[in-house]
Amino acid sequence: MSFSADSALEYLQRAHKKHRLAHAYLISGPAGSGKADVAARLAAALNKTTPEKVLRAQAPDVFVTEPASRSRKIVVDQIRILERALQLRTVDNRKKIGIIHDADRMQTQAANAFLKTLEEPPQNSLLLLLTALPGALPETIVSRCLSLPLRTSSEVAASPQEMELLRVLCATAEEKSRSIEKAYRVSQGIQGLLNSIREQIKDEHAMALKREETRYRHTTDGGWLNEREDYYKALTESVYRERRSRLIETLFLWWADVLRARVTTAERVLKSCTQATEKVAAQLKTAEVLKRIRRLEEMRDQLNTTAQEALVLELGCLHIFR
Repeated sequence: MSFSADSALEYLQRAHKKHRLAHAYLISGPAGSGKADVAARLAAALNKTTPEKVLRAQAPDVFVTEPASRSRKIVVDQIRILERALQLRTVDNRKKIGIIHDADRMQTQAANAFLKTLEEPPQNSLLLLLTALPGALPETIVSRCLSLPLRTSSEVAASPQEMELLRVLCATAEEKSRSIEKAYRVSQGIQGLLNSIREQIKDEHAMALKREETRYRHTTDGGWLNEREDYYKALTESVYRERRSRLIETLFLWWADVLRARVTTAERVLKSCTQATEKVAAQLKTAEVLKRIRRLEEMRDQLNTTAQEALVLELGCLHIFR
């Protein structure tokens, strides 16, 4: 069973009113499901602050931990700092709330240290672990938390490019063997979709600029046009990066479902791809699935640098889909 963000929050608030709030919750779900929002709203309600302050890590007695090292991992020193914070006394009987974003990114040493906190939680504390990949967490941690799986808001419709990517992935799942050619086809498919996204954005913004030119050319001097051209160029790049992120997130949803097929009977996020993701899961060991997810994370991080996009995609897909 999965929850919407609102129903998950209502569930937690009812538990609090009945004094049945557990000491640790694993709030999982894909991007857009509202994990951080649920944690922020709950923490704000418990400690009489605002969700905005929680999200900015400025709320009293709310301690936020997230990947911060160069490797984008949560390291043991961060867990030690959280442990010490949870041992402090509070005023007005506020709860000591620890929120861990991307909990699956804990290094092994950090996870082992955090396990001790879960086994012996400090008095009047609450731990909220947020992750898109609950299957990547050690079972020893998962078993000590109450699970709250969230579903993506139905308001966020998949784009044609995202649907086409799923079609490509389902088609490749029918192939029994893994090969360089298969990985290259996926890479080429993604690059083709990204090209279509960029051209679509350019066309949309070119039309918007033309409308502005037609409307204002007789009422202003010509200097504004160069400024608007620069504006739309910057806007095109910004929108492109956002839509590229959504396309890459589709890959994460795919591999998260493969992982679910390996380690749990939980409901799949990509229901139309259930048969395909199960086929892929049957061909790989759990460790191999996790390795591909880590490679996907590395590819996503590299795409946000100045590295050449096409090369990053080719090398990334070679590791992820071969």
